[in-house]
Amino acid sequence: MPEIAYLSLGSNVGNREGQLREAIRRLESVGRVRLVSSIYETEPVEFAAQPWFLNCVVALETSFTPADVMQQLLAIEEAMGRERMQKKGPRTIDLDILLFGSEVVNTADLAIPHPAMEKRRFVLQPLAEIAAEARHPLSGKSVRDLLKDLAPGQSVRRWKEASGQRLTTSD
Repeated sequence: MPEIAYLSLGSNVGNREGQLREAIRRLESVGRVRLVSSIYETEPVEFAAQPWFLNCVVALETSFTPADVMQQLLAIEEAMGRERMQKKGPRTIDLDILLFGSEVVNTADLAIPHPAMEKRRFVLQPLAEIAAEARHPLSGKSVRDLLKDLAPGQSVRRWKEASGQRLTTSD
C-alpha cells in the first residue's frame, strides 16, 4: 500500500532552482509527486562559510520501502553530480527523507523521522506549507507546532512567489 513520504530538497551550487526542479522531475521514478512547497532561500546551518541554499519539500506517494527510497535518492544525487567532499558542505543537490507515513526507522544507514528536522527552520517552514498537520511519529507534535516551538534564528525567506510549484493531483 502506498505511503506518503515527505522529502527535503536543497541545493547551493550552480543553478540552484534548476537543480531542485530536475530533482523533482527525477523523483517521478520513485513515486508520484503529490505536492511541492514553495522554494525558500535559506542560510547554511552548522557550516556557514558557503553559499545560501534553495530548499523545498515534496510529498511523494510511493510503494517502495523507506530503505529503497533512500537508495534511489542517493542514486539521483549521484546522477546529478553530488560530491561528498565535506560534511555539511556545498552540494548540487541534497535529498533527505523527513517523514515516511508514521514509520520510525533507526538503522546504521537511515533514520526516520529525520533526526534534525525539529531543529531546522529550512525544513519545517516548507513542510508546514504543504503538511502542517502531519505528525512527528516520536513526539506526536504536528509540523505546525514544531515550527511554532522552534527557537528564533535561521533565516528562511520565500525565493520567488511564482517559483513554488504547488502541485496537486486530482485522482
